[in-house]
Amino acid sequence: MGKLTLTPEVLDLIAERFQALAEPARLQILDSLRSGEKTVGELVVATGLTQANASKHLQVLHARAFVKRRKVGLHVYYSLADRQVFRLCDLMCGRLEAELKSRDRLLSV
Repeated sequence: MGKLTLTPEVLDLIAERFQALAEPARLQILDSLRSGEKTVGELVVATGLTQANASKHLQVLHARAFVKRRKVGLHVYYSLADRQVFRLCDLMCGRLEAELKSRDRLLSV
């Protein structure tokens, strides 16, 4: 598969995805979904968000294709659309860890 050409339209789409991940509550929801699909109610319990707030964030995550949903009767179940999002998180966590170690070394001198 070839590398995607970074046209202005593609850059806008990339920025929209990163913007969706720039909200701590959305990252918390994604992290909660690591263990499997959950209803909004289960996500409320897991994250401490209100139902309205969780629903709002799930709407954004769904619109940006980070989560998928399925309806069973009155319940809507949310799950990760693609676990690859955690590669981004792992990269950032590794970068933050390196920055903290560097800062600690500077402060201990």
